[in-house]
Amino acid sequence: MAVLNTASLRASGAAGAPRRRPTSGSTRTLISSAQLNRRSGKIAYRIVLTVVIVAFTLAFIGPLYFLFSDGLKATQEAIATPPTLYPQHVYPSTYVQAWDRLDMARLLWNTMYYAFGALAFQLVFDVTAAYALSKLRPFLGNAILFLMLATLMIPATVLVIPQYVTMAAEPIVHWNLIGSPWAIWLPSVANAFNVFLLKRFFDSIPADYIDAAQIDGASRLKILWRIVLPISRPIIGVVSIFGLVAVWKDFLWPLLAEYGYTPTRETLSVGVWQASIGATPVNLIIAASAIAAIPTIVFFLIFQRNIMSGLTAGGLRG
Repeated sequence: MAVLNTASLRASGAAGAPRRRPTSGSTRTLISSAQLNRRSGKIAYRIVLTVVIVAFTLAFIGPLYFLFSDGLKATQEAIATPPTLYPQHVYPSTYVQAWDRLDMARLLWNTMYYAFGALAFQLVFDVTAAYALSKLRPFLGNAILFLMLATLMIPATVLVIPQYVTMAAEPIVHWNLIGSPWAIWLPSVANAFNVFLLKRFFDSIPADYIDAAQIDGASRLKILWRIVLPISRPIIGVVSIFGLVAVWKDFLWPLLAEYGYTPTRETLSVGVWQASIGATPVNLIIAASAIAAIPTIVFFLIFQRNIMSGLTAGGLRG
């Protein structure tokens, strides 16, 4: 009886005691809410936040500012040490001279030709590879994916020589593709990071869609074309942007694969480098580099939401 009374007292006391709210949803921060509610805490928080934002903004925007502002300077001012914060005399004609002297229109066209050609092959092969690994689940598919992701740990410069040897004498057929657009297109196809992004997104597509299409008699290719691809537009947009920017900014491989073989097919980076080793003034080189950077900046400003939504689209289910 004593045990029962003690247990009943504990139960009644526990029932009468106020329940504590669960604290699992609380967020831990460096500064407590009580400190932020104080006036001194708010002022200190805003000062620190402003300093951090301004410092990071200057770190990222500073190089772009000097890139575009140095293109408006005279040659002596552009190479002055320490550099001037703003042009003492503005020369907008520098950009016009750089456009005409370096033949930027041809370099832009060549780079777009290589970039969109590489993108077309990437979308065909990377999408089908990711679809096979995600939905078809071939034998040793996880091992193949692991080996593909392991290549991301290898520096790109280490693969330059084997890649050049492969392009100079293709296995089995022994074709020499150096000096042709295929030398830039084919190495960009096997992109393990793009395959991983696509596979992760394909994994988030409900299997009910695939099963319903199979019941209706749709083939594997038709399921990919009619169901998977329309749903996967965000991640395909992200992969497309990554593929275009990778070819656009690449320098070492286009230099080895094209420079000296087809002088009229240089990319932007190779063309600007070729002008820099000649008698072209420094301010014209800087102006040409600024022109070459404009398309990638515009791409990012237009598609920044697509990039973020595509990268996070396959991370959550439900």
